[in-house]
This record gives sequence, structure tokens and C-alpha cells, in this order.
Amino acid sequence: MKELKPIHDFFKNRKWKPFPFQVQAWEAFLRGESGLLHIPTGSGKTYAATMGPFAKFLNKPRKGLKALYITPLRALTRDLELALLEPIQQEKWPLKIASRTGDTALSAKKKQLKEPADLMLTTPESLAVLISQLDAEDILKNIEVVILDEWHELMSSKRGSLIELSLSYLRSLNPEVQTWAMSASISNLNEAAQVAVGRAQEPVIISGGSDRNLDLDTLLPKKIDRFPWAGHLGLSLKESLLEELDPDVSTLIFTNTRSQAEKWFETILSMKPEMEPLMALHHSSLEREEREAVEEGIKEGLLKWVICTSSLDLGVDFQPVERVVQIGSPKMVARMIQRAGRSAHRPGGKSRLLFVPTNSWEILELEAVKKALKDKRIEPRRPLKKPIDVLLQHMMTLACGPGLRLDELWLSLKETYSFSDITPEELNWCRQFLTKGGETLQSYPQFHKLTYDEETGKYRPANSRVASHHRMSIGTIVSRESVRVSYTNRSRIGSVEENFISKLKKGDVFQFAGKKLEFVLLKDMTAYVKASKATTNVIPSWDGGRFPISETLGQALREVLTMKHPRLDKLLRPLLGTQKELSILPDENTFLIENWHSKEGEHLFVYPFEGKSVHEGLAQLWGYRFAQRKPTTFSFSVNDYGFEIVGPVNYGFQDLFDDDFYSEDQLIEEIGQSLQIGQLSQRQFREIAQIAGLVFTGFPGSPKTGRQLQISSSLLYDVFKKHEPNNLLIKQSLDEVLSNSLESSRIKKTLRRLQTMKTEWVRLDSPSPLAFPLIVENLAIGKLSNESLESKIARLKKSWEKKNEDSTRERRN
Repeated sequence: MKELKPIHDFFKNRKWKPFPFQVQAWEAFLRGESGLLHIPTGSGKTYAATMGPFAKFLNKPRKGLKALYITPLRALTRDLELALLEPIQQEKWPLKIASRTGDTALSAKKKQLKEPADLMLTTPESLAVLISQLDAEDILKNIEVVILDEWHELMSSKRGSLIELSLSYLRSLNPEVQTWAMSASISNLNEAAQVAVGRAQEPVIISGGSDRNLDLDTLLPKKIDRFPWAGHLGLSLKESLLEELDPDVSTLIFTNTRSQAEKWFETILSMKPEMEPLMALHHSSLEREEREAVEEGIKEGLLKWVICTSSLDLGVDFQPVERVVQIGSPKMVARMIQRAGRSAHRPGGKSRLLFVPTNSWEILELEAVKKALKDKRIEPRRPLKKPIDVLLQHMMTLACGPGLRLDELWLSLKETYSFSDITPEELNWCRQFLTKGGETLQSYPQFHKLTYDEETGKYRPANSRVASHHRMSIGTIVSRESVRVSYTNRSRIGSVEENFISKLKKGDVFQFAGKKLEFVLLKDMTAYVKASKATTNVIPSWDGGRFPISETLGQALREVLTMKHPRLDKLLRPLLGTQKELSILPDENTFLIENWHSKEGEHLFVYPFEGKSVHEGLAQLWGYRFAQRKPTTFSFSVNDYGFEIVGPVNYGFQDLFDDDFYSEDQLIEEIGQSLQIGQLSQRQFREIAQIAGLVFTGFPGSPKTGRQLQISSSLLYDVFKKHEPNNLLIKQSLDEVLSNSLESSRIKKTLRRLQTMKTEWVRLDSPSPLAFPLIVENLAIGKLSNESLESKIARLKKSWEKKNEDSTRERRN
């Protein structure tokens, strides 16, 4: 194609040769097609997506904004802008790039609208804010292409639903607008492509680039414990990890939680203080300027060891990074690929990842990841179905901007994936909710947000205050109750959860942002602190930090449990041998249930290997079904491998067990009966209320406290439950608890799978290695005691190991 000559000239001048998939993508775009680029990370997918549009813009120059490049993180826009400016400046192309995110100055945003760029880099939220402007149609009517980066990360969240709705508006302005999504790690390609392009188009899927050359290795301990428990192994490997780390090799050290990142930063720094100028900490609760400084330090090669969380998961191009360390199981195959891909982030690069297990079973989890990769099994990402809170927000966005016409909205919703099965009754409920407050809030004028203009047939905000409040609230990322942390001189450090700060008193010292901080006072939702040299073990914890293992990884783990591992068999013999000796080691066709009697009562250990969320729901469901047969009270503990139900002494679990335990009939109702589902639903409603605009979160710099938001949303929840039980937002809160927190669809699949397997019941004399972590979970959340958890565990292990030795000796005699 002659239009591609400027692009080929750029590659030729750089002494590069374009990859076949890049040329294929450019030509597909110029033919007017839309679709998905499925390309390994660091293989050149950004140029694959953008050079086709650049060629068209150069061949047919036209003023105005013509392309949107949507990224999930603000940080990515800075990196991408530099990458896209490179060919423009080198070849002197008459093209202009701009970034527009929440970090962009207001003056810059105004200038962008007066002198629009050809391509704008933005986020889902900033695009929605653009649509909410009165001149939205003039700004966006000439958009020809939308590029969706890291589509796997966005699609399965409410941000993905928000993008779908924004795209539906852009397509209403220009039905010919093209959409190209990009993803490196997703398995349901056809579905992902269709969600991106909408139901009216047939997507093209372009795969290419060589599979990433991954070098996955495990930092193995000299010996392992026969009775492992979560987290105990990780820090014991700190000396071995430091031997592996090279001060001259740029390394990202990933943890799964912010608390772990803080702990490991402090641990490594205390052991290698000379590395302080070359080390940094990066997670989402640190101040933006601090995170940006760290990112810049990595890019320039000034920082060598950076301890981080998922805040650095996505595609920022850190070319100096040569190695990645993953502390603890990544819990997903795709997450391991994503993190490994942060090293050698360039075409042909070899990604090196060192895995540091935090308990002995996690050594096998990495073997499961390797097997899944070998079999080319990666987790699918599914779009959400009909999140009403996002739809209400979008309707308000349209009303504030071009005006809301319900007939036009109806047609555009039918072309989306997430909202295609919306009913006229549901859309009418949304209209009434925004115009009159629905059935229950009609007497409160503040909920009469929209008014109808007979002349234009459009709904508009009832007043300017409604519009300004909405624009300040646009977005679907709802943060927890957070308190800003600042030094007494008002320089900002970051934010922690309100619940953590509320437990501190003046003079208490805690560790945050890699620093020792003394708490001074709390004022106006800011915790003022000063630097301290005191030692402390107090580290903030954040809700929602732990991931359950994915369905894909759970399946692979069941397969590798009984496989031969020549390099690991000797090391794992104490663990696997003890499991076989005391019980059995289940294979992929065997479902293991163990019984154990203690002075606390009868313990039932069940091992589906389906992840913590599924086990939470299953434990409650089975507990309910046991109690229906023989009423009693149970206690529970869960982990990624299984769950424990503890009943009274001599409670005969096995006698009560039958095929009905696998039944899916009345599943949702029974889970609702067994859990405090109302409380969980009420907690979920707070997030929904914020997204739907029912609760105003406050003005910039003066947010409402978490307690204020909770009270407001709880009052609304109680009113709806009492006077409007069929309220769509109440229904949504329950659906989200079941689908997200408890993964009810996976519970159903698990019950079907377990029913087809051979069930093995084993009566234990003492806890097996699989049972032990569940007992520790119960101890950690159990009765108050002056004895530390570690000493209690050590005492129990000592008694059980002695009992095992005695029983082994008896068998030999």
C-alpha cells in the first residue's frame, strides 16, 4: 500500500524491519477493519496499532482530533507519548500528540480543545469527562479510530463497561469509527475482540511476534518444613535472595500486597544499607510524585532494586530492567507472564523471573504455572453483564454533555456487549431513577437530577450544581476510606486506610513508604507525622490485597501434585511423603476429604483446589447443608487449596454426607442463608452508590470521610430494601457479592466436577501437611490468647511430629 511509504521509511531509517504482524495490522486498518492485536509484551504492538492511523492522517490531512489511545494507567500515557513522538520528530511528520488524564493541568486541557492534537492519549475516566462537556459532539465527531491498550486488564472490570458505553456514543457520532484492542495475555480472543468492536462489526484478530522467551526459576530452600503455613518460608529465604540479587542488574521485586512490599523493602534495606541510594519502593498508596520519580529512576537506570506491587504490572517500558523477582505465588498464569515481561521489554528479549515461595506448597504452584504455560493455558477475562450503576453514570454523562436521548441510547446499548440484553423496563427504571429519584426518593429534590426538554427531546441536568458534581465524580474506581499521610511541614507521603490510622495514638511509630514515621495528629482527613528512628513492626494493611488462585492455575496444580519433578523430588519428599504417610496425595481425578478429632471438636478438611473465594462460598454452603441434617454451630477457615469446617465433638460429618452436597438446586438461596449476605451486599452497595451518583464523595482536596460515605450509603440501602426491594441497584449489589466475592458460577462448576471424581475419605491421627495451613488460619482468627501465633504453631507442630514419630515406630515394630 502506497500510504505506508512514510512508515516504511521510518523503519528503514532506524535500520529496523517491521514484523509481519505489524504490516498486517497497518493494512487491516487502512482497509477499514477493526479487531484485536494479540501480541506478546515488548514485541512492538504499540507501533502495530498506531502506524496505520498515522499513515492515513499523513495521506489525507484533516484538522481536528482523529484518534484516541486509551490506557488503563496515567503513567502509561507519559511513556507512550515519548514512544510516539520519536517517529514524528525524526521524520518531521506534521502530526501532533497530546496526553489528557487527571494529572493534566487545566490550562493544558483548555489549550488541547482549542488546538486539538491528531491523537490523544487518555484514560477511560478522562474520555468520559470529555463526553460530559457541552461541546462534546464538536470535540469528538471526527474520531476515526480508538485504540485500547492492555484490553485484558480493562475488559473484565467496570472500567471496561464504561469504555463500552463511551465507544457506543462515539459510534453514534461516526458509525465508521474503527476500534483496535491490544492484549498480550488473554485466552478468550474472539470474545475479547467482539466486546471491543461492538456487536455490529466483525472483528479481525491478528496474532504475531514470537512467544516470550521466559526463564522461570525458583529460589529453593535447603530444606522444607513438613507442615508449612502461609508466609513462613518467604522471609527465611532473605539471605538466599540477596545472594541472587546483583547490585548492577536492574531488578523489579514484585509482591502481591502493599504490606508485603513495605516489609520486604525494610528487610532488604536493613541487610544491604549500602544499596539505599539504588533502591526504591513503589505501590499505589504512595504519592504520585514519588511513584513518578521511581519510574523515571528505573528508566534511566539510576535505580537497581525496586520493590513493587501490581502498580508496575502494566506496560510501562522499563528497558533497563533485566530481571524480575516474584515473592509468593502470582495466583494467575497471566499475572506471571505479565510480570516476567517487565524484564527485557523489547523484541527478542529473554525475560528472567526468579520465584521466591512463601510456603512449601507454593513450590508446586510454580510448577503448575510452568505446566499451564507449556500447555498454552491462560486465564480468560470476561466482560461484566449489565452493571446498572455504570449505565446510570453514563446517562448522566450524556445529559451533561450532548444531551440524553433515550431512543438513541437504546439503539447504542444494543450494539454493546455488556448491555445488549437491557430491557425497556430496566431502561425506564433508570430514567425514573434519575428524573424523580425512583419509587422511594421522590420527596427529595436532590435526587431529581434530570429534566426533560420537550423542544429537543433530550434530558438535561436539573441545574449547574448537578452537572458540576457529576463531572467531579466520573469514574468507576472506588477507593477505600483513605487518609492522606503528610509530614508536619505538609509535604505529602501517600495515603493509608482510615481504619489503620484510627487505631494509632500520638507517639506511635509505624512504617510506610519505606520510612519510620511517628504519628502526631489527625486533622481534616490528613495524618500528620514526623520522621523517627525507632524500630517498629507496625505496617499498614490494605483491604482487598490478596488474590485467590485462578481456575486455570487450580486445574494445573491438581495435575502436578502427583507428577514426577526430578529436580524437586528430593526437596519435596518431606512434604509430599508426609502427606502420603498420614493421608493420601490427591491426583486430578481424586477428591480428598479428611477427618480429624481434637479437643476443639471434629475437623473436616476438604480440598477442591479452586481458590480462596470459591472455598469461602463452598464452606458456608456445605456447613449449611450439614446443619440442615443435624443442627449445630460451625467455625470455618479457608485457603487456596481447601477449607475446614469445625463441628462439635463426635459430630459425624461422613454419616451426614450424600450426593445432595453436590446439588446446584437452591444454591444461591442456601448461600444467602448460610452467610450474612445482607451485610456483604450492604458493603458492596456503598461502591455502587458512589458510581451511580447517589452519594457525593466530596470536592477535590476535601473528600468526605469513609464513615460519612458509609452512613449515607447504608441509609439509602435500608430505605431501598424496605420500600423498594426490586430496586435494580440493590439487586446488583447482591449479584456482585455472589459473582465477585464468592464466584458463584465457579462454585457451580466445582460442584459438577467434584461429583464426577472419586471421593476419598481419610481419618487422620494428626493433621496432614495439607490440613496444617487451614488449622493455622483458624488459630490466627480464633480465640484471644497471650501466646503468640508463632509459638502456638511451634508447640502444636512439636507435639504432632512426636506423635507421628511414635506411630511410625509402632508400625515398623
